[in-house]
This record gives sequence, C-alpha cells and structure tokens, in this order.
Amino acid sequence: MNLANKITVARILLTPVFVVLILCQPAWCKWAALGVFVVASATDKLDGTIARKYHMITTLGKFLDPLADKLLIAAALVCMVELGVVGSVPALIIIARELIITSFRIVAMGTGVVMAADAWGKFKTVSQIAAVIALFLDTYLLHLVWLGQVFLWISVALTVISGVNYIYRNRAVFAENKA
Repeated sequence: MNLANKITVARILLTPVFVVLILCQPAWCKWAALGVFVVASATDKLDGTIARKYHMITTLGKFLDPLADKLLIAAALVCMVELGVVGSVPALIIIARELIITSFRIVAMGTGVVMAADAWGKFKTVSQIAAVIALFLDTYLLHLVWLGQVFLWISVALTVISGVNYIYRNRAVFAENKA
C-alpha cells in the first residue's frame, strides 16, 4: 500500500474517533471532534496531491478516497442530527446522493469504467466540509444559529447539482448497462 492510500486509510480510521468525540458530553470533546474533522478533511487534499505528484494513483485509491470522504461527512451529519444541530432532511438528501453516486461508480467499475469526480463534485465536497465546520462554529462558539444552516443548505444545493451533473455526464455508461 502506497503513502497516498495509507493517508486515505488514516482518514477512514479517524472517522470513528470523530464520532466518539462529537457524541461525548464535555465541551472539550466537541472542540477535539472539530480538530479531528479538520485534520481528516485536510488529508483528502493531501492524499490526492501525493498520489498525482508521485504517480501513486491506484484502483484501490480511486475507490477508497471517495469512500473516506463519504464516511466522514455521513458520520458528521448523522451525529449532528442526533445532537439536534442538523435536521434529518438535509442530512438525508446529502447521504442519499452519496449512496446513489457511489452505487453508479461501483456498477461502472464492474464494466471497467472509472468515473472520476469533476469540478462540481469537488465543489460539493468542499461545501460539505465547510458546512460541517460552520455548523460546529455556529453551534459551539458563535451561537448565531443561522450561519451553519446557510452553509448547510448551500451544500445541499451543490450536492444535488453535482449529483444530477454526474449522472448526466456519465449517462452513456448507464445506457450501456441496460439489462
């Protein structure tokens, strides 16, 4: 396993640490959870940069990297629903999109096609990370209530747009897989 994939696996392993910290009661746990989230999110850029720069792009990495992103974001949203910070509707929209697109990617991989993320997918990921951070800051520091929600709904909009764009852009792959 190369360095880029090890960094991706580290992001996956940080997800349960994040969950434990965000759900524990003392206030310091929330701040520690935010720190873990920020570090885990930063590794997304790092592993991609290393993989491209040192020619470490692998099929495993193409599978694990988006999976690690989805696990971290889904864990954050589910925990924030549990804590009453996020409503279930935006969380469900984001998680459903991620499951749908991941399913399409798996089907495509079965036919030998690797469907890479585009700019909309990258904007979506950044917006989701920013939304989680804004929700943290809003809930535990700023107490504005609306700031995190604005970021969240922008993220939901970008999530839907990127999902529709992804399906449209790769429609030929889906047309080929008619049973």
